[in-house]
Amino acid sequence: MKIAILSRSPHSYSTHRLAEAGKQRGHEMVILDHLQCVLVIEKGRPHIYYKDEEVKGINAIIPRIGASVTFYGAAVVRQFEMMKIFSVVESQALVRSRDKLRCLQLLAKGGINIPKSAFASTPKHVDKVLDLVGGAPVVIKLLEGTQGIGVILAETRNSAKSVIEAFLDVEVNILVQEFVKEASGEDIRAFVVDGQVVGAMKRKGAEGDFRSNLHRGGSATLIKLNAEEKALAIRAAKRLGLGIAGVDMLQSKKGLLVNEVNSSPGLEGIEKATGADIAGKVIEYAERNEISE
Repeated sequence: MKIAILSRSPHSYSTHRLAEAGKQRGHEMVILDHLQCVLVIEKGRPHIYYKDEEVKGINAIIPRIGASVTFYGAAVVRQFEMMKIFSVVESQALVRSRDKLRCLQLLAKGGINIPKSAFASTPKHVDKVLDLVGGAPVVIKLLEGTQGIGVILAETRNSAKSVIEAFLDVEVNILVQEFVKEASGEDIRAFVVDGQVVGAMKRKGAEGDFRSNLHRGGSATLIKLNAEEKALAIRAAKRLGLGIAGVDMLQSKKGLLVNEVNSSPGLEGIEKATGADIAGKVIEYAERNEISE
């Protein structure tokens, strides 16, 4: 097979490991910067140019699309799909997962427990929003942030009002969520590939930080999920239509909650915590779909 990794960071751990895993299995691996792809849309023949050459012979793609370029990245994935090339992450699933509000709406509609959340468009609704999620402290999130960027803990009502009003005044879309204090800055990241949990880790935030993201200085340890945790992670990924997902779960007084679902989860933390060949599982997923065709 010839597999293309769509990545702007050819030297990142995740991109390197995917290329390495593919080569070990005898595949030709190419790395394409999706922002350098030119899409040609015409009747009966969608195609892509990369560095002045037409992209040909690709059997599958592995999108590694950053949040800041979701629109263009999803368009590139969609173009490959129109060319009947398998993507381990479908374009529409990528778009669904990147919008935190839409993601939570879909999870909730699917009967999956999430932190209580509220969304409003004008500052005049701030008090009502805070009351609906149980009052301060609250977590305030940018709708399209990743890796813990744009996630704020407002510990008092006044600070929450100030932050929310500031964002809404400049027309920045945010989500307000209840703060799950009992999680103690820890969460569970389950890595799902093709409907199976292939690795899991417990993440703990850096000292004094409620966010558990490894990019924010958090730490990770191997964890073995019980049946409920596995089933919840798989349901969440399936609900969003994601063939590959990092599902983040919180332990709360109300039970297990799905906090976020990541469509481009990093490999470094999960592989180092578990010692598992997660990159290889992704390649195997692409292989199964090529064989089935």
